[in-house]
Amino acid sequence: MKRIGRASAAFDNVSIEAFACVGGKMEGEGPLGKKIDKIFEDTLAGEETWEKAESRLVQEAASLCIEKSGYSSRDFDYIFSGDLLNQCTASSFGLITLGIPMIGMYGACSTMASSLMCAALFTDSGAAHRSIAATSSHFASSERQFRNPLRYGGQRPPSAQRTVTGAGAMAVERGGRLKITHATAGIVIDLGVSDANNMGAAMAPAASSTILRHFDAVKSAPEDYDCIITGDLGQVGSDLLYELMNKEGVDISRVHKDGGLMIFDRKVQDVHAGGSGCGCSATVMCAEILPMLDRAEIKRVLFVGTGALMSPTSSQQGNNIPSVAHAVEISVG
Repeated sequence: MKRIGRASAAFDNVSIEAFACVGGKMEGEGPLGKKIDKIFEDTLAGEETWEKAESRLVQEAASLCIEKSGYSSRDFDYIFSGDLLNQCTASSFGLITLGIPMIGMYGACSTMASSLMCAALFTDSGAAHRSIAATSSHFASSERQFRNPLRYGGQRPPSAQRTVTGAGAMAVERGGRLKITHATAGIVIDLGVSDANNMGAAMAPAASSTILRHFDAVKSAPEDYDCIITGDLGQVGSDLLYELMNKEGVDISRVHKDGGLMIFDRKVQDVHAGGSGCGCSATVMCAEILPMLDRAEIKRVLFVGTGALMSPTSSQQGNNIPSVAHAVEISVG
């Protein structure tokens, strides 16, 4: 492992060895529904509250990932995980039973990318033999925390996105075929967006910044990738990302996909601008992108997790919504 630019790293020999994801009923009805490992038809996932249901999601995803890896939880040195709930309680409560040393992560919807980046850093450096990166989100728990009670029945504008009920987990170790080759940590950016129902606009500048910095560090260009996948800008944020990149003379439209536009069918599902939430990019990566890499249908992917770094307190105080994006490059070795 070596540093190749400001907050960028090139890895020597680290890979994703197993991956798994779970989703809710609406996610199961979307375009990727049949590719998700386990669908919970019950919003509560058999639990008493939505928050406990989210803990169940990340527990199931991590347990399935461990099972697929062929190892036991005792074989993993660390688990990097976070979510959208206060103090990352979905992860900390849900992962108690695994008995794996946990490092809590928070990057809002960029958490899957930041968890994967940190797992790769620890594993490739020798600080860990084997790690897990995971994250989750739940529509109802997020709405209760960040916006209005569901029974309020408030109208959502076209720019709003639906938080995904889902979770994903990836097992990271040295060697292997799905190599994590590079990563770039994002810079927090605030361009004055304060509308909590327009997170795509808040996150697009961070995505543009990180993608350009990653290109510069790795000495790559859009045409070098089969897919540049963001998670999750939705339609509004994706359109804005193209505009920002074009201003820098870079066109990514031919290779770009957004997790928020992949997990739901906007024509038949009432999701407005698309999906969002930590579980969105995690589910899309584990259900669609990583399997495509594993089958060698695509060879090189740049995964850019994007997060709107607001909290209930900051929103209530009228603050802007700063954002961050982290990039992880994965290729078939």
